[in-house]
Amino acid sequence: MKKQGFNPYLPSWEYIPDGEPYVFNDRVYVYGSHDRFNGHAYCLNDYVCWSAPVNDLADWRYEGIIYKKTDDPLNQAETMCLYAPDVTVGPDGRYYLYYVLDKISIVSVAVSDTPAGTYEFYGYVHDAEGGRLGERDGDEPQFDPSVLTEGDKNYLYTGFCAVGDKSRSGAMATVLGPDMLTILEEPVFVAPSEPYSAGSSFEGHEFFEAPSMRKKGDTYYLVYSSIVMHELCYATSKHPTKDFVYGGVIVSNNDLHIDSYKPADKPMYYGGNNHGGIVDINDTWYIFYHRHTNGSNFSRQGCIEPIEFLGDGSIPQVEMTSCGSNGGPLAGRGEYPAYLACNLFCRDEAMYTGDLWMDSQFPKITQDGKDGDEEIGFIANMTDSATAGFKYFDCKGITKVKIKVRGYCNGAFEVKTSWNGETLGKIPVEFTNVWTEYSSDIAIPDGIQALYITYTGNGRAALASFTLE
Repeated sequence: MKKQGFNPYLPSWEYIPDGEPYVFNDRVYVYGSHDRFNGHAYCLNDYVCWSAPVNDLADWRYEGIIYKKTDDPLNQAETMCLYAPDVTVGPDGRYYLYYVLDKISIVSVAVSDTPAGTYEFYGYVHDAEGGRLGERDGDEPQFDPSVLTEGDKNYLYTGFCAVGDKSRSGAMATVLGPDMLTILEEPVFVAPSEPYSAGSSFEGHEFFEAPSMRKKGDTYYLVYSSIVMHELCYATSKHPTKDFVYGGVIVSNNDLHIDSYKPADKPMYYGGNNHGGIVDINDTWYIFYHRHTNGSNFSRQGCIEPIEFLGDGSIPQVEMTSCGSNGGPLAGRGEYPAYLACNLFCRDEAMYTGDLWMDSQFPKITQDGKDGDEEIGFIANMTDSATAGFKYFDCKGITKVKIKVRGYCNGAFEVKTSWNGETLGKIPVEFTNVWTEYSSDIAIPDGIQALYITYTGNGRAALASFTLE
């Protein structure tokens, strides 16, 4: 039986946000930042790469460290982090890695002969006189580089624009020459920041950060994180450096705006900033994005959803799911780890507040051990009303549900097929300091079903997995 694709698509102990996916030589390569489990800040680890065959997005392979923080000459003392990168294939057929260090507003470039590196430092984006983009008079700060290569031209997209900051005008496009470093055309603004959006199609979804450019047919798609933060939006144009028009939201890591299974304004996960890109894999397009774990902004994991282009070129918003790249619902039988939860909330709404750390009453996906330990994730802090939602399963003849639980708890887990639906059955649990299996005879209706597991009772439970029999 072929392995199923899940969300998150990488192992639960790996934290790769800001994912930029590309297909090179029949493999999908994903490039992103590298967060740390229990990290105190964003992007603390070196760049690594993962890849998968285009015909099996459940078979991800670790390619190793492709670039270290200290490989940049300006970071020999290792005082800075590597923020969100992007990769493009230059006219010479080599692979170019673009990135910005966290305290310097210039764009660095590294190069490799192969997609997974190792990459070597190459230079900084500059003008013909050697002035580095981002530190010349009149330059706006550079951030979150994305690159699209067409022939001998490279279109570099950058920017970070907080609400109310009139010193930053929006997402910038800068045209580079075939050497991948030298500016041919000075920056122009392609999507406005909040102070400069009046009268534009971007009002309410102005550019914040995370530009990512792809071309489909004759249309350029600029994917970006809006000032709303939890959403990845897109804008389209027939030209790479002008005339972009706002298109809509592709995905929200709160699952806000979606009204197919709950009210549109009800958040269903503890979201935060978002960053990713789209890619065509075997004639199916996907959005790569990230979710927040560990009750923190600083331990983010990559997720995937298939997307659809309508006849007019628009992209309808997709739900967060547990299925990811599976191509359909998961098999409604067998054991599944709890970290696959795509919905996670309690009676206090799961809204992002900007705080660095959630209070202890909120459920969170976490792990045992330390960063790098290959420990399977689980859901902690399940207090009364805490709910984990999993979408979707193709169920047939399910009459028993088992769960693995530990913690200082005394209560029961309720099983439902919708977030506010009728309880199909309860699984009583009690205090245990080791993972303990509990079960109840619970019939799940046949067909495509979501599964919601809610803790009711005293104390604090942790959920490792559930099994459908």
